[in-house]
Amino acid sequence: GAFPGVPRSRLYTIIMAAAASAAADGAGEPGMEAEAQELPLGCGGESGLAAAGRSPEGEEQRDPPQATVSNGGDVESGKELVELKVIWNKNKYDVKFCLDSTGAELKQKIHSLTGLPPAMQKVMFKGLLPEEKTLREIKVTNGAKIMVVGSTINDVLAVNTPKDAAQQEVKAEENKKEPLCRQKQHRKVLDKGKPDDVMPSVKGVHERLPTVPLSGMYNKSGGKVRLTFKLEQDQLWIGTKERTEKLPMGSIKNVVSEPIEGHEDYHMMAFQLGPTEASYYWVYWVPTQYVDAIKDTVLGKWQYF
Repeated sequence: GAFPGVPRSRLYTIIMAAAASAAADGAGEPGMEAEAQELPLGCGGESGLAAAGRSPEGEEQRDPPQATVSNGGDVESGKELVELKVIWNKNKYDVKFCLDSTGAELKQKIHSLTGLPPAMQKVMFKGLLPEEKTLREIKVTNGAKIMVVGSTINDVLAVNTPKDAAQQEVKAEENKKEPLCRQKQHRKVLDKGKPDDVMPSVKGVHERLPTVPLSGMYNKSGGKVRLTFKLEQDQLWIGTKERTEKLPMGSIKNVVSEPIEGHEDYHMMAFQLGPTEASYYWVYWVPTQYVDAIKDTVLGKWQYF
């Protein structure tokens, strides 16, 4: 009766179409809300409610803590690192190491890099690296080159065996003879007296090698001689007025020394360059405080005495 002139069947069709349209509109509204809340992919690979920071139950979802990326645990603990270039056997390693770590700890690090046990390493930075001091104390700075000399256990055993035997043979010969400084071949040099420009000696003290050559000494012919330790090349340079001999330290089979009678703060020292005593290169008036450092540097600390 509300729509005069409209057939009842036509009116029924209009009412049913309107109801269907209303039902479709109601179903679309939740979907629009979900679409409005959905976030694009790429934020942790999530989307929808979870990517918006909430779980499906409506509870807040916390992001897991992010791991801190660093060059080592020392950064996180506030320790100062220094960048080093460790060079061994033509291999170079870029290392970040704690500035307040000791030389002994650096040797452990080198062991992990090269496989060389600390006892078989000669580590050099402005001379032999002191194990008890920190890198800060010896003034290591960023970019410093750390030279490492050493061989595998098998190589060292192969090299040390003849050296060890040579030392025992020399000691046996020395026991049969009078003191070296009394022998005629040495007296002719020692009788010249102490050189005027010889380096000062300190008796009863052991020092590291100086950064300058050891000079003011005599050789067997009575000429002036100086010793320069080229640690980077693992070489000993024996220089005279006429020429300079550059000797690989590995080629020196033995080093012997003896205090000079009446001047015990100085030594006479010989470097064995060949298989017999005839190959000894003698140097006179070596300051006693450097004798042990010379032996350690030339022969290596793993030598048995």
